[in-house]
Amino acid sequence: MADRVVIDPITRIEGHLRIELETSGGKITDAWSSTTQYRGFEEILVGRDPRDAWAFTNRICGVCTGTHALASISAVENAIGSQPPEQAVLIRDMILSATDIHDHVVHFYHLHALDFVNAANAASADPQKAVDFAKSIGSTWRGNNLTRMTEVRDTVKNLVESGQLSVFTGGYWGHSDYRLQPEADLMAVAHYLDALEFQRSMIRIVTTFGGKNPHPHFLVGGMACTIDQNKSETVNQVQVSQLQAWIAEINEFVATCYVPDAMAIVGVYKDYFDIGAANPNYLAVGLAGATFSGDPNEVPKFPTSKMAVKPGVIYDDDFSQVHPFDPTLIAESVNSTWLSYEGGEKALTPDKGQTKMAYSGPQPPYESKTMASDDSVLVVSRDSDWDGKYTWCKEPMYNGKRMQVGPVARVIMAYAQGHPRMKEIVDGAVAKLGITLGQMNSTAGRALARAAECLLTAEILAQDTFPKFVENLKKGNIDVFDASKWEPSSWPKESSGYGMVEVARGMLSHWVTVKDRKIERYQCVVPTTWLGGGRDESGQMSPFEHSLAGDKNHPLADPKQPLEVLRTIHSFDPCMSCAVHVLDVDGNILQVAQS
Repeated sequence: MADRVVIDPITRIEGHLRIELETSGGKITDAWSSTTQYRGFEEILVGRDPRDAWAFTNRICGVCTGTHALASISAVENAIGSQPPEQAVLIRDMILSATDIHDHVVHFYHLHALDFVNAANAASADPQKAVDFAKSIGSTWRGNNLTRMTEVRDTVKNLVESGQLSVFTGGYWGHSDYRLQPEADLMAVAHYLDALEFQRSMIRIVTTFGGKNPHPHFLVGGMACTIDQNKSETVNQVQVSQLQAWIAEINEFVATCYVPDAMAIVGVYKDYFDIGAANPNYLAVGLAGATFSGDPNEVPKFPTSKMAVKPGVIYDDDFSQVHPFDPTLIAESVNSTWLSYEGGEKALTPDKGQTKMAYSGPQPPYESKTMASDDSVLVVSRDSDWDGKYTWCKEPMYNGKRMQVGPVARVIMAYAQGHPRMKEIVDGAVAKLGITLGQMNSTAGRALARAAECLLTAEILAQDTFPKFVENLKKGNIDVFDASKWEPSSWPKESSGYGMVEVARGMLSHWVTVKDRKIERYQCVVPTTWLGGGRDESGQMSPFEHSLAGDKNHPLADPKQPLEVLRTIHSFDPCMSCAVHVLDVDGNILQVAQS
């Protein structure tokens, strides 16, 4: 009989995620991904002015802030026929670039790396050897000096000796599968702290154009900021010079710190290139930051370099063939959800989608039934009258298949289409690590793909998007708003539209129907919905579930310390707050981890 393990909630993510597993012989044999939080933004928007939708959707998340706003604005602009000026398009591109880079850096250092880096172990490190180790992996980051490493080593040592580990409290530091030498752990912890400081550079780019962070300001038809070189309260020469300096700092950190760190860590955990493979189907509409108002197959008036990779689909790990992308083939199932569709549960396309609660789960106060073969296995089973519903997250499909979206999908899509710089980055990494392109579909592969993508995004920002923005300023192009479609009297009586944006976690789309100047229908299909839903009506697992149980070979050595599970689930950067509870057969808390 299989043993059952429940991790609820998963920590170091955004939102509330429960992972339930069946295990046998130290391997995971089945998995269920359950989003346990209902919010209902799509229903909140019905009946509102479509010009205000971005401000509501902007609050869906405070981590990937701004991405939902841009997807919303793109959808509304598509519906009403608005076309933002070129400078507004470039400003949006710069905000998205900064947001994507910020997301990847924060994910690697603050959400994922601690699954591989033993922070407590840094207390015993030799600071000079840590400096030498950083040099040996090709890291030329300016923080790699004896003074800094000594300072961080002493700080960690004091924390360990005090018994209060501060931000590192609750980690599984005694787990036997931490593999880095103390000096590598010290370097990584130092860079963890440096990354906290580094976030400011990226946030400043967002706030320069969006006014604040999180939840920056946008505008249907363009941007809410103004450009005037002669006024202090607008984007002027001072801000432009600051932007140039911040972008240079971003490129320095990504190239000299983040990428070498990521390469070094996945190199130590190379077996994770064969662990955590998700569904072998990939979908992307461009490079990270590609934004489309309507069909991404149609070239917009002001295309960006993020569109150098065309929309495409890859099936069954066949990287030799990229299939055309058809947005009409996207559909969402509610088979495993506490949601319902009128007229049955057949999957609906997003333009016809619904978000209607139909909760059938356990009623409070919750009483868990437990089952386990021995007292060492922790588990809470589903109730005996379980009806197959276990999540608030829908199950998106493309052409009837479950798809991967996100950095791996984009990197593979760019590579398959022969994007020169991405091929150069990937070929170098693959050769150095001794892996294949196909092994990118893995726990370690997702970490590597993020680093590769982050490097390319930073380079495009510095070498293409920002220079183009500045060149336009030199030509006197300061227009950031198209007012021709602002007034509702200029809109059709009824119209529909959608926007698609490649954000850090994957392809994000918003779908809107406007009737009599109000929102009649609104749907969001977000990356974590693609990745983290439950079983669809065909029984297909989501990428979260597939990555844990698809090959029945994912390790889980100690259910009391499910580090292997965290490594794989964190690799997706779930956007679903900060405690892991694992219960024994009597319902007692055995381990609480806060991060």
